[in-house]
Amino acid sequence: MFKKILIANRGEIALRIIRTCREMGIRTVAVYSTADRESLHVKFADEAVCIGPPPSRQSYLNIPAIISAAEVTGADAIHPGYGFLSENAEFSRICHEYGIKFIGATADQINSMGDKATAKATMKNSGVPVIPGSEGLIDTVEEAKILAKEIKYPVIIKATAGGGGRGMRIIRHEDEFEKLWDDAKTESAAAFANDGLYMEKYVEEPRHIEIQIVGDQFGTVCHLSERDCSIQRRHQKLCEETPSPALSPELRERMGTAAVKGAAAIKYEGAGTIEFLLDKNGDFYFMEMNTRIQVEHPITEEVTDFDLIKEQIKVAAGIPISGKNYFPKLFALECRINAEDPANGFRPSPGKITNLHLPGGHGIRIDSHVYSGYTIPPNYDSMIAKVIATGQSREEVLLRMKRALQEFVIEGIKTTIPFHIKLMDDERFKSGNFTTAFMEGFDLSNL
Repeated sequence: MFKKILIANRGEIALRIIRTCREMGIRTVAVYSTADRESLHVKFADEAVCIGPPPSRQSYLNIPAIISAAEVTGADAIHPGYGFLSENAEFSRICHEYGIKFIGATADQINSMGDKATAKATMKNSGVPVIPGSEGLIDTVEEAKILAKEIKYPVIIKATAGGGGRGMRIIRHEDEFEKLWDDAKTESAAAFANDGLYMEKYVEEPRHIEIQIVGDQFGTVCHLSERDCSIQRRHQKLCEETPSPALSPELRERMGTAAVKGAAAIKYEGAGTIEFLLDKNGDFYFMEMNTRIQVEHPITEEVTDFDLIKEQIKVAAGIPISGKNYFPKLFALECRINAEDPANGFRPSPGKITNLHLPGGHGIRIDSHVYSGYTIPPNYDSMIAKVIATGQSREEVLLRMKRALQEFVIEGIKTTIPFHIKLMDDERFKSGNFTTAFMEGFDLSNL
């Protein structure tokens, strides 16, 4: 087992990893930018190293600084958390070259799933259902128009190196094709220094279902069932739940089996997710694979009694998994609490927290790095906490979450708490019958 792990991340996920390491008797090293000097992950780690100024590229994305910090402190492994360098193949490769274990996927695995077109081809070859579309990148708009007629409108063009909805356009009619094609190509080049595009049939009224998988170094893969991530705004998740209200036991079994086949095809190592679109007819299609731990991993932990961070570390240390698939024993819901003003277009609201009261009680878990007097910097993602409610039924979970949100007090900044409270009372949400278009009809007034 590792003696010392450096956490190449910040905020609640860094704190989450530190806590698991302590339970395992592993010492920890926090890295931080000057903007995060007073963050809890810096205070709770056994050692801390400043790696640069606030901009991410000069700190949390600064590979030489992070490797130097690992060498200086004698860390024998690095956990990247999520975001930042967690799916950076070059970082995984450099860690290997320096004899430091990267707690996550190998460079080859990250590369094979990081390029969306390659990932789709890999899944198709392994028997996982994929959305009809181009076999790879499309070179010209003329070629794209011909394919669009074959698979029928609406279609969606996507950046092969994309994420967060950038480089993505939905095209419903041929007469708007060229403008949207050019827009996507320009945005993709600016965001990812890669203007490659591919195209798929656009699945209308879908749900976003992801399957949590874990693989070891010996080729064994298992799944821990699904999470429903359909409540989104501009392709950014707002809350997640498990089990999904849309899945029958038979469909859950089929999706889990498909996810395991896909991960096994690349001999996946570590924790990751296979993400699917589920249409209104019960057909599902591979969308992408995330080769890292997910923000929403706690709800899976709560319903399966399975510590995913601990399992990541054990797998990286060469300990084999059992290969057993896990299914939900309970119900769980996670609400992401962001420093944003939902009544003002979810505009970021960084600043000093003047008063803080965290909710508690049976079935409530809070993952957060903030405290009263803490100043939220404007440089990073606006998520400041996750509220996880667990119960015997979905109805119980929704009531428990509402109670917890009403107890949650954060003063000095705007947060998404009022939005989530209103969501818990929404009849469409309570029914469980919703799609990824849910937020298009949600009233954000009176928050």
